[in-house]
Parts: sequence; structure tokens; C-alpha cells
Amino acid sequence: MSGLFQDDTAEPDPPTGPGLFGDAAPAEPAAATAAAYRVLARKYRPTRFEDLIGQEAMVRTLRNAFAVGRVAHAFMLTGVRGVGKTTTARIIARALNCTGPDGTGGPTADPCGVCADCRAILADRHPDVMEMDAASRTGVDDVREIIEATRFLPMQARTKVFIVDEVHMLTRNAFNALLKTLEEPPAHVKFVFATTEIRKVPVTVLSRCQRFDLRRVGMAELVAHFARIAAQENAPIATGALELIARAADGSVRDGLSLLDQAIAHRDPDVEADGGMIEADFVADMLGLADRSLVFDLMEAVMAGKPAAALAITDRAHEHGADLGVLLTDLLELLHTLTRIKSVPGLRDSTELPEAERTRGGALADSLSVPMLARAWQMLLKGVGEVEFAPDRRAAAEMVLIRLCHVADLPTPGDLVRRLSSATAPAEAPPAAPPPGSGGGIRAVAGGAMAAAAPASSSAPAPANLPTDAPSPAPLPATVRAMAALIAEQREAMLHAHLLHSVHLVRYAPPVIELRPEPDAPRDLAAKLSAFLARATGTRWTIALSTASGEPTLAEQGNAADAARRSSAADHPLVRAILEAFPGARIEGVHDPATDAYGLAPEPTPEPPPDLPGFAPPEAQLADADLAYDTDDDPMELDA
Repeated sequence: MSGLFQDDTAEPDPPTGPGLFGDAAPAEPAAATAAAYRVLARKYRPTRFEDLIGQEAMVRTLRNAFAVGRVAHAFMLTGVRGVGKTTTARIIARALNCTGPDGTGGPTADPCGVCADCRAILADRHPDVMEMDAASRTGVDDVREIIEATRFLPMQARTKVFIVDEVHMLTRNAFNALLKTLEEPPAHVKFVFATTEIRKVPVTVLSRCQRFDLRRVGMAELVAHFARIAAQENAPIATGALELIARAADGSVRDGLSLLDQAIAHRDPDVEADGGMIEADFVADMLGLADRSLVFDLMEAVMAGKPAAALAITDRAHEHGADLGVLLTDLLELLHTLTRIKSVPGLRDSTELPEAERTRGGALADSLSVPMLARAWQMLLKGVGEVEFAPDRRAAAEMVLIRLCHVADLPTPGDLVRRLSSATAPAEAPPAAPPPGSGGGIRAVAGGAMAAAAPASSSAPAPANLPTDAPSPAPLPATVRAMAALIAEQREAMLHAHLLHSVHLVRYAPPVIELRPEPDAPRDLAAKLSAFLARATGTRWTIALSTASGEPTLAEQGNAADAARRSSAADHPLVRAILEAFPGARIEGVHDPATDAYGLAPEPTPEPPPDLPGFAPPEAQLADADLAYDTDDDPMELDA
């Protein structure tokens, strides 16, 4: 009777004899002899602070905090993926709750790893260390569960630890619900937050936490770390392969370990461990990258202006399965490295750069100029975007390389000017100074490239903006251009535009102005101009409208002066040589630093009035005795 309710659920005993039809009894299931495989990222997850690589500043701060008993109640860990945020949170939880091998220890920066609390936290089954993924639990109700749990004492450990991953995914209401508890938590509660988007976390939350920024792990540290793990896994791997994995990891330890795991798994299992070296070309094929030497070959061909050699290299890369879009990205990365080496020669001895970049890259950087590197960077940056949207990625990448080859072969604007100057010197030597009216600089545009014939200078700066409520009246402007400049200073944009384009000056005799407005000018232009001048100068002005032709508008005068400068510049021997060398080129503009904001030559400064004689001293005698009136002539004439 005792097994009455157990017979329905108990598994039947396996048959021990032959089957019903005489067949052999089924074999017993084989025992699982192989344990479940753990990926390298989990197998070699740090369990102590000293196991964290690349985070020395944070580790030093936390160690000192545990040593002096100044452990904060809330931590905010931020950084890119895979640098150890969640791992650090778990180490903090173990450090807070470790009791030591004898069960009597307190909080320590070196958890023992053998006590019940350490082992339970390592196995992710501790009842007082609760982890929540805020990416899937984002609402107020989820936060309320945490708040309710803080009201109860720990069941087993010394401290309750709440680890919230991707905390930036919480809603605004959820953050607000957490604020009060986060500011004044119970003594037995600690919070550890982790996020990759620190800017999305409210400032009110950040101000209540002790923040640690986990940095990207350097390439040299990643290579050394991966080499140690590969040695423990009995998987020989070349240094070049480790450098490719570290570069692809982009500072993330977890991403790099995943790639290392993949590279070890791709190795032929029939090859003996000591002879199955994982080479760099194998890792490059696995990652879809081109061989690093091939990238250098392509850079040299492009910078030498050899499209045939460049296309041969891309054909070879395409045959090996490399994506030409990724190849352009590698080329862009190498170009950035060359520019850094060119700008900072000390990088040639840095261990952060692989051997190929330090040796072959240094030699290549010496042969290239910074303008050439900058020009190639701009073209490659644009070309990478073109490849992403092109229907045929290979064709788009090849077009970018061909264009880059031809542009790299062209001389720089400075070289072009020197060549043209030397070519025109025997026939007609250019003058030492620009011709009159040509200005300080000439720009000739041909096919989007700009050649400087002389040092370009910017135009005269516009008048400085002054407040409209000037404390003292301005002096009467001596010319109409000075009046227009005064209007521009006072930020009267509409009035200034009408004065520039719609007014012909007939007579200017301050405070009287005679104008002829254009038909499209506003009717109240004279009234507005008079009111402005009276307000700005403190003098009453008279604006008279006339039907006389008057002078051209200021805009027309500026256009005429610009046309004269262009004509004069076109006669310059060097400019003529440029226009002949580049059919279809045109003079885009001529800038004369001596002109004003309206493109006109400066007006002559009016001469000051002659000095009047001073008054005679009081002791001087009248000169009436020396004067005689001629009554026969005009009584107003005096004869001496």
C-alpha cells in the first residue's frame, strides 16, 4: 500500500531479459562523461580585483576604501561592453560578504573564495545578492520590488547587494521611485549599477553614487592576456593572430575572448597541439579581414598612384574572401595610424602599435606629407560611406581606390604654383608684388581643386557690432559709406540692405542728404533713415528725394570694383598659366585686404580745417590808424 500513489509516477525498471519477440534487451544509456563546455569569457572571468586588467585606478580606489572602511552605499560602473562592469559588481558583492576560511572574517578587498558566501555568489545562487537586468525590467513595479526587499535583513550574508545591469534602460518614473531609497538606504544594503550609456542616467541618480569609469583595455594588455589564456588552453597561436584579435576586440576583453574561442575552435582537431599553430592569415580569414601586409601593399600602391597594382591587390583579396568594404576600412585605419606616426614620431617606439605599424608604417609615413595624408583621409572617409550604399560593394570600392590613385598622383597646390612659376619665369617673370587692384590673394578653381597664386588674405572684417543704446551720440559720418557702416554697427539690417541696394546718392552734405531711391524701395525709407541718424548722432537730419541720376548704388560700385580686380588678376602671368594648364578653370574671387566691407578702396581722409588765428592779447593796440576807408568805392572794401 505504501507504493499505491508512487506506481503511477515512478519510472519502470528497465527490462533485464530478452524482449517480448526475442530481441536483445536495450542497452543502458551511457553516462555523461563530458561536462558542459564553458566559453573562455566565462571560464576565465576574474574573481578577484587583481584579476581585472586595465582598471588599475578603480582597483586602487576600491582597495583603499575597503582598507579604511569607507565603502560607499552605491556604485555606478560605466564603460564600453566587455570591460568588466558586471564582473566588478560581483567582486564587490563577495568582498562585502566574505567571512574568510574560518567564518570570522569581515569585509575585505581580497575575498577568500572558499567560504559559503563566496562560493554561493560565484555560483550565482546567493539569496542576498540579487541581479536585475534593467533592459527587460524597466518599470516602476520592478523597482518597487527592490525597494520592498531593502526593508528586510539579509537571510544569510552580512550585506544585501542589488546589482542592476544596463541601469540606463529604466524609465523616468522608475528612477524617481528609486531616488529616496538610493539616497538613504538601510545600513545592510548596497547598490551596484552598471551601464554603457552614462549620459542617459539622470544626474539625480549619479549624484547619489560613487562613479567609476572603466576604460578600454589597451592592445598590448589584451595581447598579453590572450596569450596567457591560449597557453593554458594548450592552443599555440602566433603573435600576429593575437594582434588581429585584440584589434578587432576594440578594447573589450569579452569580445576578444569570444574571438579567441572561435579561432581555437576553427583549428584542425587532427593536428597535434604542438604543431597546430594558429597563424595570422587564418584569423584574418576568420574575421573577414585582409592580410595586414596586403593592406600595406595596397596603401603603397595607392599613394604611388598605381591603379593597376591597387586593383590587382583587391582582386587577390576578393579571391580569398575579403570584403572590399572592410578592406577600405582597414586602409582608413592604417591611414590614421600613419598620420599619428607622422605627427608624433615617438609612437615608433610605442608597444601599443604592432610591429608592422612601427617598422613598415614608419617608413611609409616618412615618404608621405601631411597634406597628402589629410587629402587621402577625406576621400577614403567619403568612399567608405559610398560603399555602404552602393548596389555593388566591390565596384564601389574599386572606384574609390582608382579615384584615390589619381588624386594622390596630382601635385599639391603649393607644388603646382612652384612648377608654374618656374615654367613662366624665363618667358615673362611675374612681378614681385600683385598688380594694382588684384588684391592680396587670387584663387583659381579647376575641377573642385583650389590653387593659390599668392598668399590669400581675408577681406576686411565687417564693422564690429555695437549696441543700439550707445551712451554717447556718434559723430556725423563724413561719407555715405561711413553712414552705411554706422547703420551696420547698430544692427539695422533692413535699413542697411536698402541703403546698399536701393539708393543712389545725389548729394551728401551732413546733415543734409539728397537721394534717388529705386522704385522697389519702401516709401518710408527717407523717414526711417532720418529717424535713425537723428537717434544715432543727436542731430536733426534732412533727407531730400531727387529725380537726378546720382551715383551708382554701393552694391553696384562694389560689383564694378570686383570685376576690375578680376580683370586685372586675369592678366597676371601666373594666373594665365594656371588657366591654360586647367581648361575650364575660372577665377573664383580676388580678395584685397585694403578694401572695406563693401569691396571698395578706402576713401581719402578729409583734411582738417585750417587753424584760425587766435584772439589778440588785451594789451594789443587797434590798427584803425593804419586803415583808410575809400568812400568812393564800396564801403565794405578796406584799403591798407
